[in-house]
Amino acid sequence: MEQIEIKIQRVTDLFDDIPLPEYSTNGSSGLDLRAAVENEMIIKKGKVGLVPTNLRFEIPVGYEIQVRPRSGLAAKNGIGVLNSPGTIDSDYRGEIKVILFNFGEEDFVIKRGDRIAQMVLSKIYRANFIVTDDLKNSSRGDGGFGHTGIK
Repeated sequence: MEQIEIKIQRVTDLFDDIPLPEYSTNGSSGLDLRAAVENEMIIKKGKVGLVPTNLRFEIPVGYEIQVRPRSGLAAKNGIGVLNSPGTIDSDYRGEIKVILFNFGEEDFVIKRGDRIAQMVLSKIYRANFIVTDDLKNSSRGDGGFGHTGIK
């Protein structure tokens, strides 16, 4: 499997006890991101929380990091990444913060070092648009928004 070097920096040393992103298993495609909060952070039901990670990255040009929800948090607590997947561009150098939304029935408590999201490194391709009056037909055509039904 190809590996790409990503430079990582902690914003401050106040959270040095929090592990850096890591793969949980050999087959994991996502690395866990953890909350860099002093004590606790509460996301009320139906509300948004911006959770700091205390991390900055230098991502090579031609790649992005996508921030995605953790399936366990989504299934058990109704916690999702609001702009899923969130994109971290190669030229961004600020702190990574995760926009979590509480879709659940109860307030959600985040503690220091909790795994709050996952990040996936992805190769990107740049589009070169060509204006044309002629597009090839497809079997789908312009059908959209549920045109095939649910059964």
